[in-house]
Amino acid sequence: MKNSWNLAKYLSPIAIAVGAAALLAQTPKPKHLNRVIDILEQGQPVYYDSSHEGTAGGFDLGKKDAQTWADYIVYDMEHAPYNIEALTQYMRGLAAGGPTRTGHRMPPVIVVVPVNGTDEATVRANAWQIQQVLAAGAHGVLLAHADTPGAVRAFVEAARFPVHKQGVGQQGLQEGRRGVHGVPIAAKIWGVSQEEYIQKADPWPLNPNGELLLGVKIEDKYALANVQETLKIPGIAVGEGGPSDMALSLGYPAGNPIVKAANDRVFQVAKANKIFWNGINRGDAIEKIKEGYMIGFGPEAAALGRKFTNRPPPY
Repeated sequence: MKNSWNLAKYLSPIAIAVGAAALLAQTPKPKHLNRVIDILEQGQPVYYDSSHEGTAGGFDLGKKDAQTWADYIVYDMEHAPYNIEALTQYMRGLAAGGPTRTGHRMPPVIVVVPVNGTDEATVRANAWQIQQVLAAGAHGVLLAHADTPGAVRAFVEAARFPVHKQGVGQQGLQEGRRGVHGVPIAAKIWGVSQEEYIQKADPWPLNPNGELLLGVKIEDKYALANVQETLKIPGIAVGEGGPSDMALSLGYPAGNPIVKAANDRVFQVAKANKIFWNGINRGDAIEKIKEGYMIGFGPEAAALGRKFTNRPPPY
């Protein structure tokens, strides 16, 4: 009995190691660094968590969030402090806390920048915000109050290196304006060489090999008036309607039928332009997925949605 017990004692860690190796072997090797892209390419909705604490939590919070339930993290610097050092430390923490259960290096982070897309001149004057966020290793950027096509063109151009030519010349889009000196930190966080980073850091699906997700918020009456042209700009992959801000802008309560009609119109334009739209919530997750929404918020919506679409684990 004593010998049997000793044998079990030594075999137990081996069994655990073998089991863990078998589990890893069953996890398919990711095609993209950005796991949101892998999931969307499978036709599955994605679900996010929102971080308003990154500026305070830094590295330690990033390390904790690396094992989040969410497919990606929205990092808010529109209403929270604009702090690039804290974002950089958060991204480093995510890398240190990985890999994720899906085999990716880290969960993707999309940052909402402070600048509003009120017009082209405003975005060009504040393009440094977009470029600093990407230099910190973020996997995407969300432009709030994307009111005009010119603003969105300037946004896409600010996020791209000029070596990438997909979409240039379409809808007035010009070549990228991003420079090389923001590459070293981002490349290290992504775990790739600087040359690889330059090739990969481009908007998907405009560039099928790109790893960046660029998104817009159509959330006021000005954006609503221009939505048909704005959402045609190449490079935009994701977006949301901002129903509360739309209600404020239109001058009606949030539940007013006029506000609902405005947001429904925005969604239909987004769907026509093959942009993945946010709108899946825990109260109506199944209905929204049936309508064609592809982005949801919160663990409850994720649990309902993943079950409904038969999404295979790991999550």
